Amino acid sequence: MDAAADATDAQPRDSASMMPDAAMAETPFTPNEMPAGPMLRSRIAEIGPLGEPDSNGVRLPAGFRSSVVARSGEPVPGTDLVWHVAPDGGACFPTMDGGWIYVSNSEIPRIGRISGGVGAIRFDASGRIVSAARILDGTSFNCAGGMTPWGSWLSCEEFERGRVFECDPWGVQRPQVRAALGVFQHEAVAVDPMRGHLYMTEDESDGCFYRFTPSRALPDLREGTLEVASVADDGSVRWHRIADPGFTGSTPVRWQVEEATAFDGGEGIWWHDDVVYFTTKGDHRVWAYDCASQRIRVLYDGRGELRGVDNVTVSCCGDVLVAEDGGDMQIVAVLPDGSLRVLLQIVGQDRSEITGPAFDPSGTRLYFSSQRGGPRNEGITYVVEGPFHERV
Repeated sequence: MDAAADATDAQPRDSASMMPDAAMAETPFTPNEMPAGPMLRSRIAEIGPLGEPDSNGVRLPAGFRSSVVARSGEPVPGTDLVWHVAPDGGACFPTMDGGWIYVSNSEIPRIGRISGGVGAIRFDASGRIVSAARILDGTSFNCAGGMTPWGSWLSCEEFERGRVFECDPWGVQRPQVRAALGVFQHEAVAVDPMRGHLYMTEDESDGCFYRFTPSRALPDLREGTLEVASVADDGSVRWHRIADPGFTGSTPVRWQVEEATAFDGGEGIWWHDDVVYFTTKGDHRVWAYDCASQRIRVLYDGRGELRGVDNVTVSCCGDVLVAEDGGDMQIVAVLPDGSLRVLLQIVGQDRSEITGPAFDPSGTRLYFSSQRGGPRNEGITYVVEGPFHERV
């Protein structure tokens, strides 16, 4: 989707032209022009109990409503783009016309011309769909990822030799392999814009917590140093350099540093106000890493109704929204005081998982998907509208 053109002129791109394995030089991304968002206050702590399921099978608090945005295997309404299978990690990018773009990964393998990759839907200021396009093709098991402050989407491949691809939600710049971020079972990535670091999770039972420091100033991710965390008993973190981040030898990245701390199934990650929040599904925990003090603590220890912790996003005021993979098919907010608030629940889709939670710029629309929620295990992408936030 061309940021310089009217949104209605955007057309789906040819898949073959966007294959990441095609010969191309890695180049820094030119930052996309994005407006500053409105000042918001979170009202998530005020949200009441869930009601009965609505017509979409979603239980919501009073004052909220849901609608279906897209279904896998069907054209996105008003466009020619067929929405991808197994929608996973996602994010919203504000546009200069008052609208936004929602990007969504596809967690399927690459087989011939069928691949994972990323789809994107553009909305106008009223929330109406105006266009949709593929922004990455030719990749496998695109699970989660992360948005950058310069307006790109980092899409992560979740398999043993997975890589990170930097994509343009507007579809103008070609996707780029970011090899320096390592070759491993990537799950998600978050950018610390204050210190210029990137943090990554790894979906292995003995996975690690990684930090990448670019050699040049952001947004240049072509070269840099990949490190892995070791955590002391008091929560202090030391970072150790990875010798072979590209996994060119016989030792996987997570086993290259003996002192590295294992995290049981790293999942979603998000940076907010100098803290990196991430989840580990093996022990149902939510972690908080303080970038200034370089100390880590458990924000939620798994001893509550939140189970199957997976993708995350964070409100303007530090509420950590966690999507459940299985569990009770809920999105649950871990409030700054550590208490829980259930925001929604999908019923009748127990074999699915909730993925890709992301707020629009107003903070009043929450996008997410049920990865295998339909009668033929197709994915369904939803939006819930209501007073999650208010302007101040």
